[in-house]
Amino acid sequence: MNNLIRWDPFAELTALQKQFFGDDLVSPFKGVNIPTTDVYTKNNKMIVEAHLPNFNQDDINIQVEDNTLVISARRHEKEEDKDKKYVVRESSSSFYRSIHLPERANADKIEAHLEEGVLKVQVPLTPLPEPKKIAISAKSKK
Repeated sequence: MNNLIRWDPFAELTALQKQFFGDDLVSPFKGVNIPTTDVYTKNNKMIVEAHLPNFNQDDINIQVEDNTLVISARRHEKEEDKDKKYVVRESSSSFYRSIHLPERANADKIEAHLEEGVLKVQVPLTPLPEPKKIAISAKSKK
């Protein structure tokens, strides 16, 4: 009797993944809100959109260090309620992203706006030079 079993070189790795993280890689993060950051270019600008729900403008710090854009945010809440069994209830949230700026970024003219929990940072880029068109001349006849 000839029974062939297909060998999967990643079977052990997949089994370990399921053992540590559940059925998929996302399962340990279910219910956890991980802020997303989008970086793209548009109209000679590099745009960074950081989704920061529940952060206020005062919670956010934007800096340029060694040609790197650094966005950090920290929110700290403290609640005191004499009617409950706890004396002080504290919570904090933080966010940190560093994005290397391209050589043609103009760090002196960076603008940032926070609207409805989305921080939008616009970094102007020096336009690339237009390609030089070379004229083709007809070969002279002798």
